Amino acid sequence: MKHLTEEDLAGLFDTPIFRAIGEVADQLGLHCYAVGGYVRDLFLDRPSKDIDCVVVDPRCSTSADSQLSTPTEGPGIRVAKALGKRLGKGAHVSVFRNFGTAQVKWKDQEVEFVGARRESYSRDSRKPIVEDGSLEDDMDRRDFTINALAYCLTSEGLVDGKRLIDRFGGLWDMEDGLIATPLDPDITFSDDPLRMLRCIRFATQLRFQIEDETQEALNRNAERIKIISQERIIDELNKIMLAQHPSIGFDYLQRSGILQIIMPELSALDIVEERNGRAHKNNFYHTLEVLENVASPLAPLRGEGSKESLPPRGEVEGGLWLRWAALLHDIGKPRSKRWEEKVGWTFHNHNYIGQKMVAPIFRRMKLPLDERLTYVEKLVGLHMRPIAIADDVVTDSAVRRLLFEAGEDIDDLMLLCEADITSKNMQKKQRFLDNFQLVREKLADLQARDNYRTWQNPITGEEIMETFGLKPCRQIGILKQVVKDAIWDSVIPNDHDAARQFMLQKAAEMGLKKVDS
Repeated sequence: MKHLTEEDLAGLFDTPIFRAIGEVADQLGLHCYAVGGYVRDLFLDRPSKDIDCVVVDPRCSTSADSQLSTPTEGPGIRVAKALGKRLGKGAHVSVFRNFGTAQVKWKDQEVEFVGARRESYSRDSRKPIVEDGSLEDDMDRRDFTINALAYCLTSEGLVDGKRLIDRFGGLWDMEDGLIATPLDPDITFSDDPLRMLRCIRFATQLRFQIEDETQEALNRNAERIKIISQERIIDELNKIMLAQHPSIGFDYLQRSGILQIIMPELSALDIVEERNGRAHKNNFYHTLEVLENVASPLAPLRGEGSKESLPPRGEVEGGLWLRWAALLHDIGKPRSKRWEEKVGWTFHNHNYIGQKMVAPIFRRMKLPLDERLTYVEKLVGLHMRPIAIADDVVTDSAVRRLLFEAGEDIDDLMLLCEADITSKNMQKKQRFLDNFQLVREKLADLQARDNYRTWQNPITGEEIMETFGLKPCRQIGILKQVVKDAIWDSVIPNDHDAARQFMLQKAAEMGLKKVDS
């Protein structure tokens, strides 16, 4: 954390946009404050372009009668409009009169304006009843102390002669690396349960600790998360996922009881069973290790899936969907777990079971049901294949099959599989890594000889039907499969003529006769 004096802050706020805001607010007789994340991030030395401003009209009453729902033009809107005129042609002003807010976009900056307000909540909704309020009221409603900072931009409105206003010790909490609420955390979280996810998200992004009383309130109020929409939940989860150390957030989610509610399949991994003195590893914390491994800055920024079919890199920066694949890669283990007297605990076919679980999870959580789902399903389903190959003789046939099935996502699959090696036995771990290197060399060699990433069977179903006068039937699939197997096993070359001859030979063995053309 940076230690900024009033003089330092004056210099940081001495920019064209802030000078213009202060001047127009002064002319209107209003007090205006930069608040929240922008002020916080100055002390944390984090870049921020989005600015939130609270505007107070010192002449107005703060009684409960003056509700913001009335269609009047609040002080925030008045400042935004005046600022738009001051900035001129390049400024774009958007007014949201029902909410008493406005936004000004200018150059590469966005400024949100709102009148100071106070809020009250009903038990079954996170939508507050909003009323006009003082600056103190507005600071009271902030979620965390580190976000309850304000900096006065106008000539009037200073508190105790200071421009920086920190009513709840947010600077001290930043110094100590703590996330805490300004008021009673039970009220803060019960009023708006989304704040529980925001609490964990900030702790993850900033690598702060959650203060003990605040953590206890998370545990007590976990059930309240049920009134939050899936869209809001997934937005916060994705921000946690893209943090430098996403495992911090998922650990907090599990310990608070929230994960059991929003993603019970993942929470179910947090168990260790022992029988006859033999226990399996905790697959939840193994999963968090794998997630950390793929999120490591030493890992390439992958996870885009097919470069042609997925959105631009900005949406998947940091390998978001590769991280989702890592988080879900062992999701099938609880359903596949068996005890076998000779070998102990087994999880046979957990990858295929997990692959089938991905789509229902994505659907329930309002995650995208497009190529990104297909990408995660593929990696979950295939994540055991490179390990099986590396643990045996690395044959051309096995690697070729893997390359065909993974296609454009082979590099991401290999990265996930290497991240999956979390054994504390360094000798065993190194053996797997050495064998994975052999698999990578085989992959490179095969790709140099044949482009199996985009491989298509040279024999199509249409050609088989036309050759033998067939309608859609089981024999067509059988013939396509034997041709594919023959190519993958290097029985025949990867070209159409050889494949057709082989297809005719196998068809004859099946009793199919070629029709006259």
